[in-house]
Amino acid sequence: MPSIIGVGRVPNVGMRKGQVVDIEEVVQALTKAVDEAERISGYAVDRATIGVGGSNVVSINSKGVIAVGGVDKEIEPEDVHRVEEAAAVVQLPPNREILQVFPRNYRLDGQDNIKDPVGMSGVRLEVDAHIVTVSTPALKNVERCLLNTGIQASQFVVNVIAAGQVVLDKKQKENGTAVIDIGSATTGVAVFEEGELLHTSVLPVGSGHVTNDLAIGLKTDLDTAEHIKKTLGSLAGDDKSKVHKITEKDSKNERAFKQKEIDMIIKARMSEILKMVNTELKKVDRAGKLPGGIVLVGGGSNLNGIEDFSKQALSLNAKVAKPSNFTGIIDSAGKPEYSAAVGLMMGDLNLGYQTPGWSFDRSISKSTSFIKTLINRFRP
Repeated sequence: MPSIIGVGRVPNVGMRKGQVVDIEEVVQALTKAVDEAERISGYAVDRATIGVGGSNVVSINSKGVIAVGGVDKEIEPEDVHRVEEAAAVVQLPPNREILQVFPRNYRLDGQDNIKDPVGMSGVRLEVDAHIVTVSTPALKNVERCLLNTGIQASQFVVNVIAAGQVVLDKKQKENGTAVIDIGSATTGVAVFEEGELLHTSVLPVGSGHVTNDLAIGLKTDLDTAEHIKKTLGSLAGDDKSKVHKITEKDSKNERAFKQKEIDMIIKARMSEILKMVNTELKKVDRAGKLPGGIVLVGGGSNLNGIEDFSKQALSLNAKVAKPSNFTGIIDSAGKPEYSAAVGLMMGDLNLGYQTPGWSFDRSISKSTSFIKTLINRFRP
């Protein structure tokens, strides 16, 4: 079982909506995170799997078809690789590139829903694939930040997909489940069905927007608004008559905040986020139709009452999950907001046991991505 021996967490103001807007700020934050992780662990970090989470992430579905020879010809791994490459031949704008390709199922001479065609006989091999693309300039900016910190990227993985690897079990992936990763600036959506990735998207809104709404609606500073969100905010039907006296961080003045107003502001923004999530589920005809329901991760999933609120908004069973199946610094990393980081770590570990260019969960991956927390691949 993997053991997490170092964690580095540092505020980063150099990114907006998952994209780099200030390289110097990102480099400083990343350097501090690496230093902290190295100090705690006693090991040096030179490589990492990098998580991508910007709203520039766009997914598409594609098909690949190849001829494999005579009737008695057995399908070999090279044939599978060729048909997957054929599926990846899609026309993209010049400023976009493929990040990962996820083969979903194969078809051999008309026989559908084949998971692994190797060893079977046939003449026409097809594959349905889910392709995740990303903005090339956005990716280059991340690579530039990594270069300036001396970190070599092992691979790029979309954060919500990484989170799905550590919070979903095999049964959930088979039956149909959506992972909703509510981050500060973005919300990732990944739908799994029949053991494969069906749909991926990253929405340009997150729990940080709740903080901004509270600051505006309550006419207070951002630090106080964040404190109110984390300690008083609720999506449940709590006592609306409560009044809380809080000393504001900026002015040092004590003010009274009504629970009713706090909850109204939070519910309005969370309703908008979940409505956008439902729109993504509708794109693949899965709105209200996922037996496994939804699994909530990310810092935004810590809001009180979010499970019942999500059930009502999406008409699906909902639960908050956190990463598990590791030892070490569990108190720090075993929280919903660390799901993506732990998933990236697991993917990074798997690289040592799989063929080059092959990522966890059977995806063909470009090498690299961005992490808030560096707990990956340490060396003395």
